Amino acid sequence: MTIIAAIQMCSSHIVDENLATAVKLIKEAAQQGAKLIVLPEMFAILGEKASDKVAVREPFGQGKIQNFLSEQARAYQVWIVGGTIPINCNDENKVKAACLVYDDEGKLAGRYDKIHLFDVRLSESEIYKESATTEAGDSIVVIPTPFGKLGLSVCYDIRFPELYRALFKLGAEIIVIPSAFTVKTGQAHWELLARARAVENFSYVIGACQWGIHSGGRQTFGHSVIIEPWGTVIKKLPEGNGIITAEIDLEKLYEIRRSIPIADHQKL
Repeated sequence: MTIIAAIQMCSSHIVDENLATAVKLIKEAAQQGAKLIVLPEMFAILGEKASDKVAVREPFGQGKIQNFLSEQARAYQVWIVGGTIPINCNDENKVKAACLVYDDEGKLAGRYDKIHLFDVRLSESEIYKESATTEAGDSIVVIPTPFGKLGLSVCYDIRFPELYRALFKLGAEIIVIPSAFTVKTGQAHWELLARARAVENFSYVIGACQWGIHSGGRQTFGHSVIIEPWGTVIKKLPEGNGIITAEIDLEKLYEIRRSIPIADHQKL
């Protein structure tokens, strides 16, 4: 069995400050035996305004944040899912919200660009338009790892079960959901949706979250979780910077899939 970890952070608009926090938490997770570590969405920068991330975007393959992820993975000999970081796209006023995965030698193992963008009106005063600064991705990504096949998704993706069924059909056994849920939607739906995605696809789910009050006053929900394929929440961190760890057992996963063979029964 393998130990996996989710990291929870309250990221600010200062990249170096956030990387310093991430260093400590990655080290702590590695010391607890984690071999797969998941960082939250926007772990390196959650700006005072949405456009702040555009100012620190990086060309794919080089840059401070990408070098940081590679160095940490190599230093601790762990696989790291780098939440999301801002990567160049064709529009100079936008970025790709790229979830980059590095193996235990520090080599890039995969990239997923967030598909579903958070354009919502929760109230007259709480409005989000992620598409104003982010260009959507269009590829579904499952990565082979020594611990199982890793399906990648990000935050608002969680509301679109068809994405997760596609990950399942591509062989995903562990699904990661780096997130920065709002308090209102988090209280109502975060754990419910995360458990549903685990149960629907009989997969482990790792939800690594932002929490607290960020630069500019934005507040996120926290409640990072690790969920078993049966839907049981085995670890949770409601608030605070920190980590949660758990063992995953793929034999248990396949025992569940054999007992209820949804892959064979699917009609649509």
